[in-house]
Amino acid sequence: MPDATFTRPDLTTFTRLDGLGLEVTGQLLEPDRSVLACRVVEPDDWCRRCGCQGVPRDTVSRELAHEPFGWRPTTLVLTVRRYRCKECSHVWRQDTTAAAPPRAKISRAGLRWGLVGIVVGHLSMARVAEGMGVAWNTANDAVLAEGRRLLIEDPTRLDGVKVVGVDEHVWRHTRRGDKYVTVIIDLTPVRDGTGPSRLLDVVEGRSKKAFKDWLAERDQAWRDGIEVVAMDGFAGFKTATTEELPDAVTVMDPFHVIRLAGDALDECRRRVQQELHGHRGRKGDPLYTARRTLHTGADLLTDRQHERLDKLFAGDRHVHVECTWGIYQRMISAYRHPDRAAGRVEMSSVIDALAEGVPEALVELRKLGRTLTRSACDVLAYFDRPRTSNGPTEAVNGRLEHLRGLALGFRNLTNYIARALLEAGGFRPHLHPHLGRARSRFACRRGWCSR
Repeated sequence: MPDATFTRPDLTTFTRLDGLGLEVTGQLLEPDRSVLACRVVEPDDWCRRCGCQGVPRDTVSRELAHEPFGWRPTTLVLTVRRYRCKECSHVWRQDTTAAAPPRAKISRAGLRWGLVGIVVGHLSMARVAEGMGVAWNTANDAVLAEGRRLLIEDPTRLDGVKVVGVDEHVWRHTRRGDKYVTVIIDLTPVRDGTGPSRLLDVVEGRSKKAFKDWLAERDQAWRDGIEVVAMDGFAGFKTATTEELPDAVTVMDPFHVIRLAGDALDECRRRVQQELHGHRGRKGDPLYTARRTLHTGADLLTDRQHERLDKLFAGDRHVHVECTWGIYQRMISAYRHPDRAAGRVEMSSVIDALAEGVPEALVELRKLGRTLTRSACDVLAYFDRPRTSNGPTEAVNGRLEHLRGLALGFRNLTNYIARALLEAGGFRPHLHPHLGRARSRFACRRGWCSR
């Protein structure tokens, strides 16, 4: 580093205590932690009651957990001076709110470090508590409260939402209590191609009432701005959207539509397997061997897979599976068609073909036809509004599954909702260390840092 200019070591600046209104007066290195003795820089010797100048009386100490350096827990021991007013005898302490909130056990820099670790580093709360040398409950309560105050409760967080995705999510795999929640996702960045989706909220339950009540809590101007709602085939979400967002267009996304067709194909394959062999599929059975090949798009099949299907459909034994597979492939090709208008025509013809004239023996296709006929408008609406798939919603669900595994499970739904919003709420650009300008503007606007 030939061009570098070195200055005198300054522990106050290195530990970023100058932004907290503190100055380091000593240090103590222990095997499991480091302790920094600090004093408050500002004297604060004017009486808050009568306005007269006070005189020093004595000092008290206050301990705060600070951000770790080299993953060594750092503790701040603040020497806080007390003053006594010469006129009214009022006694007060130096103001330390720049260093930490009242009665807090963690400094503001420590809270920021923990929040960045949770949101950006995807650390577990146990790892954050270990890094600051505090108990898990202490770290959890303080960091989540800071996350709610600075990020989750931001009044502008829901601004600009035009496309919403809604789906159910299993938040805990136990038999006790309600284990389902409703997740609401902002799909506007995905549709506009400006970024990934983000989690807007998590609501307890998976019913029409849960989604309807959440929409009713939003102001009318926000609801009027919603253009599209992407969802699965659950009628409760559809009804709630119709009642609370009458001008919004409901879209049944391709993921769930193709999944319905795939389920029909699996049910047909299992039924034919039982009718022909009298048992479930086993190794060596043609239908069982081709179970994955049947779910592969026709344009992605290899030569070997083509030969396997030609052999499977050579006779009339598997004609029901062949018919169901043909409908499945037509639906996939409709979604993959480069011309949206032509794809819409193809999907409409599939729905019309399944609506009537399907033989009674093809029970799976008849059931699929009834479902698609009821939701025909929602299915076809996707072709008029591309990139409004609920696939990003499933991606957020996957991130929440990872979060639950990282934390080894959750027992408190309130903590889970807060952690889920911090994990998938789109807050990383505000906290990412390489986005300094955006982070500084955000921090100053929220009154986060004083430096």
